[in-house]
Amino acid sequence: MVSSSVLGFPRIGVLRDLKKANEAYWAGKLSQDELLAEAKRLRLAHWKIQKDAGVDIIPSNDFAHYDHVLDHIQLFNAAPERYTSQKLAPIDEYFAMGRGHQKGGVDVPALEMVKWFDSNYHYVKPTLQDNQTFSLAQDPKPVREFLEAKEAGIQTRPVLVGPVSFLALGKADRGSSVNPITLLDKLVPVYVELLKALKAAGAESVQIDEPILVFDLSPEVKAAFKPAYEAIAAAGDAVPSVIVATYFGDIVHNFDVLPAFSGLKGLHVDLVRNPEQLEPVLKQLGPSQILSAGVVDGRNIWKNNFAKSIELIQTAVKALGSERVIVATSSSLLHTPHTLTSEKKLPAEVYDWFSFAVEKVKEVAILAKAVNSPDSVRAELDANAATIKARSESARTNDPKVKERQSQVTPEMHNRKSTFETRYAQQKAHLKLPLFPTTTIGSFPQTNEIRVQRNKFTKGEINAEQYDDFIKKEIDLAISIQDELGLDVYVHGEPERNDMVQYFGERLTGYVFTTHAWVQSYGSRCVRPPIIVGDISRPAPMTVKESKYAASVSKKPMKGMLTGPVTCLRWSFPRVDVHQSVQCQQLALALRDEVVDLEANGIFVIQVDEPALREGLPLRKGSERDAYLEWAVDSFKLATAGVEDSTQIHSHFCYSEFQDFFHAIAALDADVLSIENSKSDAKLLKVFIDESYPRHIGPGVYDIHSPRVPAEEEFKQRLSEMLEFLRPDQLWINPDCGLKTRKWDEVKGALTHMVNAAKYFREKYADKA
Repeated sequence: MVSSSVLGFPRIGVLRDLKKANEAYWAGKLSQDELLAEAKRLRLAHWKIQKDAGVDIIPSNDFAHYDHVLDHIQLFNAAPERYTSQKLAPIDEYFAMGRGHQKGGVDVPALEMVKWFDSNYHYVKPTLQDNQTFSLAQDPKPVREFLEAKEAGIQTRPVLVGPVSFLALGKADRGSSVNPITLLDKLVPVYVELLKALKAAGAESVQIDEPILVFDLSPEVKAAFKPAYEAIAAAGDAVPSVIVATYFGDIVHNFDVLPAFSGLKGLHVDLVRNPEQLEPVLKQLGPSQILSAGVVDGRNIWKNNFAKSIELIQTAVKALGSERVIVATSSSLLHTPHTLTSEKKLPAEVYDWFSFAVEKVKEVAILAKAVNSPDSVRAELDANAATIKARSESARTNDPKVKERQSQVTPEMHNRKSTFETRYAQQKAHLKLPLFPTTTIGSFPQTNEIRVQRNKFTKGEINAEQYDDFIKKEIDLAISIQDELGLDVYVHGEPERNDMVQYFGERLTGYVFTTHAWVQSYGSRCVRPPIIVGDISRPAPMTVKESKYAASVSKKPMKGMLTGPVTCLRWSFPRVDVHQSVQCQQLALALRDEVVDLEANGIFVIQVDEPALREGLPLRKGSERDAYLEWAVDSFKLATAGVEDSTQIHSHFCYSEFQDFFHAIAALDADVLSIENSKSDAKLLKVFIDESYPRHIGPGVYDIHSPRVPAEEEFKQRLSEMLEFLRPDQLWINPDCGLKTRKWDEVKGALTHMVNAAKYFREKYADKA
């Protein structure tokens, strides 16, 4: 019989329960015992959902208070000494690594946080030392949570990040030069010890995630799999059986690694992202190994096409037999909202098109039954076929006017009128900015009062005029604070915006919106991605009113703030019936109209953020990556090229690891780039010298994900490091990202220190002005 499994379940709860509990604990409103009790409640609820749906193999240790990779850092006692020396309680040490800690005489920044492959989820990067050691934590979390489920009458399969991925996704700490993968011999015995503890607790099988198998791997990393998994296999019956899980891509190019898994139970592959890998993978499996077939999408919200999935599963069954096939989610369901049943306001037509985590769990179980006994789920199969047909025929998805406009796009529409040198001369005369200009990335704190007033307006408790007056007062406040701080280019603070993608989606055609479809982005930060269901256009200006007002009451240049086409696409749930390049061009045309309107209304600095550009990069080099970069760059240029030379175009990016696609960053032709950089080595900026990058750059000087306020000397130190790689006339000074999640006292303190540091260097380099 074909069995069913889920690789992981969302942690946050149906109403963002975990977010609320974590933040209450950080605020001192919830005790440690209360926090841990709430976490246990959520785990039990999530296991029960999967059991009640009929899933055969249910994951444990997929829960994390902040991040699952951070869990493993603590699990293996791999926290850097700057955290362990503080003698904090384990949960506080854990949160200190995730978000920093600045109280009670302890002042430590957070570890670096980066995107999890090509998703919008962020993981905490293992940060390792030259003298690194590993040992198993007391009362190891995977064992504890396995026993917790067992006590509730639910047998689970614990989930671990594999040893090779854990090291390959890590980095050497500042001051260390260790290549993390060389630490494998120290780490693998700890894994074996953990697996033995799980077996002793009653675990029959374990899922070990090695997602880096979808990357192009160096010979050194490839070679690490053999000793790691031979050591695990050598433990024999002392450890549970092991399924190695891969996802987010194909593994065909790493087939030479698979012999390392010959002593293991089986392999999981993602057949949503790369269904064509099925038959080659089947030929690689050992004579008794099983295949876990990832056919239910762990990354999107569209209802599964049962007919297509059953075809894939039956191919596997024909090759292996039903006992050697598991129907599974493609990846963890971490990247999907909790349940569709919370959505009461979606149009009935589109409601039937979607499937969130709870519904996907049911899909996995139905698919297994459909292969084992089709008649037992005939009604579900017929209903699914009807839904798939109805969506393909819906008039909601097609707008002839949008397609007509796309057909009229010309190559010339992607280019600014003049070169950067000509543009900058005009911008310098027009904007009159000093050396080392200071600015922020866009948003200011979204206070409780802002959320209350937005909620009142949404519910109709205040009218549009009252809400507009409130927003103007918030803009006035933001400008007065920037006056006080002495920034050089202002922002209006975005008090009217709920989210940097949803806000725009609500003002465009082709989108639908949810009320409770939250997804974890990092830590307690959750986002509610809009859903693209049809062709996209802009019926009216989206941001002009607020930006125009802000400029009218500002002493300094006001920066218009837009989210770029690639990010609007990547941070939505996109259509699966139309290529993403088509959707992205539609977004670019809508934003082009907005950029031109902003300029016409007196906004001469316009920032079009593309933090998701790096995230969307296909994981492997080759034709797919080249094609992505071509349409992504073209979309950005199409959105921004309609302005005059004297208008300065900015863009913001997450992370500064651009080395492998720097040509595309340069091709964007933005006048100023700001990049998230505060926790990265300033040496990464060397690429701007190596490539003779002529335009201006604002590497983030402090981490906005942490409540910690850096000292002025820290800013000076960071700027000194940056000036080793950037020219003084090239450097802008700004935070890493927007400040919406911070409190005003944190913002004022950090920006005061940032501006003072800028003034110091302005005086130091006065002769360069």
